[in-house]
Amino acid sequence: MENIEENGVAKAKRFARLQSLERYSLHSYVFNYIRDAILDGRYKPGDALVETRLAEELGVSRTPIREAIRQLELEGLVISIPNKGVVVNGFSQQDIDDIYTIRSMLEGLAARWAAQRIDQQKLKELEEIVELMGYYTKKNDFEQLTQLDTRFHGVIYEACDSKVLKHLLDNLLRYVEQARRGSLKVPMRACQSLNEHRSIFEAIMKRNAAEAEKFMAKHISSAILNLHSLMGQNEKEN
Repeated sequence: MENIEENGVAKAKRFARLQSLERYSLHSYVFNYIRDAILDGRYKPGDALVETRLAEELGVSRTPIREAIRQLELEGLVISIPNKGVVVNGFSQQDIDDIYTIRSMLEGLAARWAAQRIDQQKLKELEEIVELMGYYTKKNDFEQLTQLDTRFHGVIYEACDSKVLKHLLDNLLRYVEQARRGSLKVPMRACQSLNEHRSIFEAIMKRNAAEAEKFMAKHISSAILNLHSLMGQNEKEN
């Protein structure tokens, strides 16, 4: 009798765990979908987020939508306005500046550790990425350059051999994805960025941790100055 009861309790616990995992997985899916839509610009600042509409769009109940919206509100991406509901808040220029300042410090550390810890396979991949960047810079292929830029930084995150630092940097990049996409289109930025990536790669190849950190921090600082230039250009056109 005791064995039957124990088996019943064990099954109930397993079922509860499965339900919890499914709920967590669904919540993560809904949260990531809405967050990415905001960061990609599909949902723009001021757009209303209607629970029923989102639930229908994603084919889920309103509960995970409500949970995701609460989390997005904590992250400052949406805001609840009385008599209006939940609207997209987005990022201010100050938010983007803050993210790039944090990136500068964290990516500098990632480059330092990568120079100390990188293996030959990842070093070879970085070299190939830089070569491809040179090719696509001549072609003015900004879509390919953006993808290569993302992969270049991704290899360094992996090579630094720190799960914690990689997680932090992966999340930061998501928040500035839209800004990064247009960044290389500023005149001469692609060539400048190529030279910066070469300097970072060469420092890592030489295992010079201090130089790798310095060049990476300089690269991120140049990127934010370039974004300011891009935003100023857009304001003039509008």
